[in-house]
Amino acid sequence: MNAFKAYDIRGVYNKDFDLDIVYRIGYFLPKLLKCDFILVGRDVRVSSNEIFQSLSEGITDAGCDVHDLGLCTTPMVYYATRAYKADASVQITASHNPPEYNGLKISRTDALPVGGDTGLKELEKMVMEEEVKPSVKKGVVRDFTSIREEYIRYQRQFVPDLSGLKITIDTSNGMSNVVIKDILRDYKDIVYLNDRLDGTFPAHEPNPLEIKNCQQLMEAVRRAGSDVGVIFDGDADRVMFTDENGCFIQPDYITALIGYYYKNKGETGACLQDIRTSRSTSEYLEKLGFTVTTWKVGHAFAKLKIRQINGIFGGELAGHYYFRDFGNCDSGILACLIVLSVVADLKKKGQTFSSFMKEIISYANSGEINFRLEHKDEAIRALCDRYITNDKPVRVLDFDGCRIEFDTWWFNVRKSNTEPYLRIVCEAKDDVLLKAKLDEISSIINKFN
Repeated sequence: MNAFKAYDIRGVYNKDFDLDIVYRIGYFLPKLLKCDFILVGRDVRVSSNEIFQSLSEGITDAGCDVHDLGLCTTPMVYYATRAYKADASVQITASHNPPEYNGLKISRTDALPVGGDTGLKELEKMVMEEEVKPSVKKGVVRDFTSIREEYIRYQRQFVPDLSGLKITIDTSNGMSNVVIKDILRDYKDIVYLNDRLDGTFPAHEPNPLEIKNCQQLMEAVRRAGSDVGVIFDGDADRVMFTDENGCFIQPDYITALIGYYYKNKGETGACLQDIRTSRSTSEYLEKLGFTVTTWKVGHAFAKLKIRQINGIFGGELAGHYYFRDFGNCDSGILACLIVLSVVADLKKKGQTFSSFMKEIISYANSGEINFRLEHKDEAIRALCDRYITNDKPVRVLDFDGCRIEFDTWWFNVRKSNTEPYLRIVCEAKDDVLLKAKLDEISSIINKFN
């Protein structure tokens, strides 16, 4: 079994992990995090209820209480962790993965993530090697599902004036369904797609980074004449957008739009982007007066870094957006409200979403391209030999794979932490140079296939 990843515990249920592993995770979590109670939420996947039962049995056998948050988004768990000053929380979810997957996202005090370097490896060692000795005094399971109403009230303080705006929202049959209609209840000109909780995800996989999963939204936006399209992933910690033409907007460009929002509020300072982010975004943010820090991909790394730099916000190519206003955690719904605020303001000024994005985008970008291959490390070394040893880059970032930058183009190569892929992002001053460099890079990688 191999469900322990860099960011969380995740895999195909009953293949990569099973109920016995879940029970043992529950049993050893109180020891790892030194807590008296653990907040536990879950998504709507078919296996989530039985995973909750087994996890709770392990936690209570360790003499620790479970505070049951019920069905909720992952950001709701982060919110509850901070609001209730919990030293441990778990969201049962596989986020954007297909329905046969499930997993556990674990947080500690202040909703800081428990990742590979911050406790997950230690937990795995306990689970695999140590003996379970149930406590004489068992813990209890308490109902904390009232968190939903509290969370809705909290999010509603960020709802802007959306009068006159036409919106289409695809909830992907996922967890945003639990709250989004109540958060936006004052506005009626909203078309909802797949707005029924269903852990089999019948309409499409809950991964909006795959364009095929956005086709229904893109068509619906054009059909309804909406000003903006919104699509959440399965657990609502990520969100992506289309413009009024139904064209998908690459998520790292939205990080620039979020900077525009805070600049208009009179706030500038530090912000965070991941190593795959477009120069269009970083250059735009710098022009607005932000100091941009580039860091590793993934919430387990981003949440620590944004605290270190005292960042106002951060964004990732995968559609995670982090906010100081949300305890430095990621929230798909807060990001959605910010984007809707900007689009509503643009419409009042007679400007469309697409025209605004054209002001930000100044390079040709490949988006993230996946190569499935066995010899990933060898391919990375070959690319580094070719472009660092033989050429003269202007900058090299050697964390999370490698980002190699030249005056007119750059690329990032990295291994996926959750899937069997080598991932490439490439960007250049124009489409011709982009194609030439992508062909060059691909020919090197394919030698290791």
